[in-house]
Amino acid sequence: MSTEKKYSRFTSQLSVRPDDIDMFQHVHNSKYFDYVLAARYEQMETCYGMSMEAFMEAGYGWVVKTAHVNFIRPLTLGESFSVTTGIVSMNEKEARVTYEIISKKTGKLCSDGWFDYVLIDLKTGRGMKITQEMIDKYSI
Repeated sequence: MSTEKKYSRFTSQLSVRPDDIDMFQHVHNSKYFDYVLAARYEQMETCYGMSMEAFMEAGYGWVVKTAHVNFIRPLTLGESFSVTTGIVSMNEKEARVTYEIISKKTGKLCSDGWFDYVLIDLKTGRGMKITQEMIDKYSI
């Protein structure tokens, strides 16, 4: 993966909902994926200047190829937290996005990790090359 370019990091604010809670009274592990995806969805429009809807209208989609999630501290019902994400590398085949989830109540890291995304053509459902134009758009 290319590391020549620099990419911005952005932060979104979210809160734990009742349906996020598991039988152990903290956020179910699967919800951390949802939190990162919700943050990226919001950041596409507010930070990158292209909403996911506009991206899809252009015929593109991002699909998770690989995800690595570290569970460090639990989040609990009603807790507010920040999700900071950023591209760390991007080339014509994939983009790696790292993330951190930090509790507003404690200021401590609850989860971190990374996602590898591939670009797909929505008409065919097949992977496609990430263009230099896209790489430039996502760069600082």
